[in-house]
Amino acid sequence: MTRAGTARRWAAGAAYGSGGAGLAGAGLFGLLRLQARAARRRVESHSSQQDPPSGDGVYGKRRGKPLVFTVLGDSSAVGLGVDRAAETPGALLAAALAELAERPVRLRRLAVSGAESCELDPQVDRALAEHPDVVLIMIGANDVTTRTRPAVSVRHLADAVRRLREAGAEVVVGTCPDLGTVRPIGQPLRLLARRWSRQLAAAQTIAVVEAGGRTVSLGSVLGPSFAQDRTLFSVDEFHPSAAGYASAAAVILPALADAVGVWPAHAEGRRRRRGAVRPVARAAARAAGRPGTEVRATEVRGSRTGPLGTWARLLRRRPTELPTPEEAPVTEVPVG
Repeated sequence: MTRAGTARRWAAGAAYGSGGAGLAGAGLFGLLRLQARAARRRVESHSSQQDPPSGDGVYGKRRGKPLVFTVLGDSSAVGLGVDRAAETPGALLAAALAELAERPVRLRRLAVSGAESCELDPQVDRALAEHPDVVLIMIGANDVTTRTRPAVSVRHLADAVRRLREAGAEVVVGTCPDLGTVRPIGQPLRLLARRWSRQLAAAQTIAVVEAGGRTVSLGSVLGPSFAQDRTLFSVDEFHPSAAGYASAAAVILPALADAVGVWPAHAEGRRRRRGAVRPVARAAARAAGRPGTEVRATEVRGSRTGPLGTWARLLRRRPTELPTPEEAPVTEVPVG
């Protein structure tokens, strides 16, 4: 089965890993369990036990009604692995959005370290109380490590996106990162982790686009780049370092800015602006293995659907240099 077919099957509700143990054999299955436990112990022994400061507040020096930007998801959305609020993805992106929009941006980080997709619902409840203009969700790694069925994961993610869109918020999802680059994971588990991560990312893309959001592939951003440059990992060798979060934020920013209409057309060439149009399952499979690819719904001859389902546009935007939060400082910090 093609990756597009697998992604579509998972997004539609197929069982996760059916037949895997039989194909691999009991011996290999036992080895994988041992490797997973060893990797978890090693990561936990080096992990920070404390989240970095939230960075919540209003960014930018200009006057005007702030854009409300909320960040949901797991430890990657929290910024676990860094010490300063200014190094977290939420703060980096809020500062950059404030500069691009030429108006203040109010950041609320509602992500929870360790969260799985099934735990997004209370985060969405809190986000809706903020009346967000744009929401970033980064989720998926914990669904892979806990072997949650992708059908379950993507259903919860799609529900979260749908609720936010119905409330009028734009939604950008950074899809599941490539866990095949995590050094504490040995072979053959590393190869399987890469496969599971990319297939979940593709299934997430289908679900998110069909729910009205857009996605950015983080798997390959936090994949080959991370595999070649270990400085992009924090000391636990699992979560990104400050440089790693900046790398991820740089490829998320164009989609986030475009969602609220502030991404400048001159920042990319005509070919990159137009992108390629494919059925969403094929677009999702393509994006899962290509760095920083954005996928969003589009129309072909006035129709949003074709013979193979929803039409989707793939965009390979050129990452931009991010202004630091010090260049777009927090001018107000909410109480509590």
